[in-house]
Amino acid sequence: MVLGYEPLIDAVQLPDPDDRHVLAAAIRAKAQVIVTFNLKDFPREALTPWDVEAVHPDAFLEAQIDLNPQIVYAVLQRIADSCKKPPLTVADLLVRLERTGLVASVAALRALN
Repeated sequence: MVLGYEPLIDAVQLPDPDDRHVLAAAIRAKAQVIVTFNLKDFPREALTPWDVEAVHPDAFLEAQIDLNPQIVYAVLQRIADSCKKPPLTVADLLVRLERTGLVASVAALRALN
């Protein structure tokens, strides 16, 4: 959890003022990346002064798969194992992730099997 970001909210400008807390928290946490489907409200020109980049979740997950596919798959397996109501398999999770727009990442994960 990021604490102490509130004073930074007024210092940042974004197309949607309701998203400023996200950038403020990223700055406070010294994050390099904001992972979001909402790329249009986190334009490069607003983030660059803070050394932060907005990345689509599919691109972020693909990068993690490229770094260490075994760890990503193991995490996915742990998530599936923790799902009890309803129980889910890795294949079930992949279908759900694909439906949310993680198409390239799911293709890469399926190729691991």
